[in-house]
Amino acid sequence: MNCIIIDDEETARMIIQQLCSQVDELNVIEDFPNAIQAIKFLNKEEVDLIFLDIHMPDFTGFDFIDTLKNPPKIILTTSDKNFALEAFEYDCIVDYLVKPITLPRFLKAIQKAESATTETVTEASTELPSKTSSAEENELYINIDRRLIKINIPTINLIEAKGDYVLIKTEKQNYTVHSTLKKVEEKLPTDLFLKVHRSYIINIKKIIDIEDNSVLIAKDVIPVSRSNRPELMKRLNML
Repeated sequence: MNCIIIDDEETARMIIQQLCSQVDELNVIEDFPNAIQAIKFLNKEEVDLIFLDIHMPDFTGFDFIDTLKNPPKIILTTSDKNFALEAFEYDCIVDYLVKPITLPRFLKAIQKAESATTETVTEASTELPSKTSSAEENELYINIDRRLIKINIPTINLIEAKGDYVLIKTEKQNYTVHSTLKKVEEKLPTDLFLKVHRSYIINIKKIIDIEDNSVLIAKDVIPVSRSNRPELMKRLNML
């Protein structure tokens, strides 16, 4: 995996360089003392993995991620434990390393990055064409107690991940189904539905109100992750 290191501390960059040298699969092609230089580099080059510090002058790690249209896998490196929850709102972030970083913990993070890369390639190779709404695609059948129940797709308000199950909320009734959010997402028309959080897919036509980082659908307040908010705003017909 080709990777870069972004950290305003030279010592920290050297330590990560040393850790990377212990892994044959890693090839550090550049390191940067600030995010601006890294952005200029990424406008011309592609990498598989970024080691990214959160706290940097003027431009934080999260600010950096928000500038990337198609971010590669990212491992955060920081002395601050307080941003872990915010970090995992980003699908591109595969791990969160707290300094000082030990070799065993570093190797574990690399394994996660390799697994995430493999999953991405597999998903891409089996990706189905995007769905759009049509009369033939307005129905979804779900298995409840050995019965197949038909749901009219446009009546779905939202889908929430709950462990090994998903909760499908419609205008009139809720259904708990043994499935994953990803599998449900593949069955939904992309012009109606959008994943706004790692645990939620919403019907954008059902939005009543948007405030800060949440949307209101019926009586449910659904969080919108920082990484998914720009796409949501693009999909809205705003004056």
